[in-house]
Amino acid sequence: MTEQWNVQQMAERLCAAEDILILCHKNPDGDTIGCASALCHALEAMDKNAAVLCSDPIPERYAYTAARLFKGDFEPRTVVAVDVASIQLFGENNGMPQYTRHVDLCIDHHAGNSGYADFTLLDGGAAAAAELLYEVILAMGVSITPQIADCLYTGLSTDTGCFKFSSTTANTHLVAAKLIAAGAHLEELNTRLFDTKSRERMEAERIARNHLEYHLDGRCALIYLTRDEIEMSHVDPADLEELTGLPISIEGVQVGLTLRQQPGGSYRISVRTAKGVDACAIARRLGGGGHTRAAGCELLGNLDNAKSAILAEVEAELNQNEQQEDGGCRES
Repeated sequence: MTEQWNVQQMAERLCAAEDILILCHKNPDGDTIGCASALCHALEAMDKNAAVLCSDPIPERYAYTAARLFKGDFEPRTVVAVDVASIQLFGENNGMPQYTRHVDLCIDHHAGNSGYADFTLLDGGAAAAAELLYEVILAMGVSITPQIADCLYTGLSTDTGCFKFSSTTANTHLVAAKLIAAGAHLEELNTRLFDTKSRERMEAERIARNHLEYHLDGRCALIYLTRDEIEMSHVDPADLEELTGLPISIEGVQVGLTLRQQPGGSYRISVRTAKGVDACAIARRLGGGGHTRAAGCELLGNLDNAKSAILAEVEAELNQNEQQEDGGCRES
């Protein structure tokens, strides 16, 4: 079982570490990549040997984070995971399993973190792991360079939907302000991350919109993409993450579901919810997890089976919410 550490303890351990391997989660997003890159740059600023490993390729849109990628050219003595809630999320490609058997340190913001690392810095109230890592890097005595600021801003902004999600706090904005003051390229990053859409991304969205379905009296909206459709569109996997916000943006929808077929045939399901509906509770019952308003899981089987399984859990959660609300009304 993991031992919980504070920022100072984590910083001291990283300062003492040598030959550090930094692990991302599979299907990498801006937070895991931004954190891994920022930590790698910070350690290199201390003349330490560090590199980043991810099971899947780093999406082109995050190429500017420019971390050194691990090529097996040194034997890791310290293994650090960033923004990874459980061992299952590391993935199986790129030699990853060899290095996940023993993880020394973990920096994370998922309240459901399984405690797989020896020592964990965890704050479920942080909007992104980057919000935590900013404090760690400062405690390490490393200056926040513009490059590190860009990496951390990437994690902070993408995990908050450009600061629109309910997980965004006053501290999130304070950290963002400090990153901007440190030289983060705000306009360029926001344009790249939020305002620019590739033609391939637009084609994937067109296909997904054609599959739009409403369930449970319109309380749930669902879109999906099969593997053939994803490959036909030639969309970057990172761009598919943006589609997860489409169903929940529809008026009156309380739960938005996005199903994407994976190369092995399984379906990766993203759950987004309106205020008062627990996305994590829905995903957790199917072996997944995440946050209160944004969560996910992965299901084996065909599309119909995946739909049936996730819709059953959505219905159960919505019905439970209604019963609690009715009970509250009666008590008052």
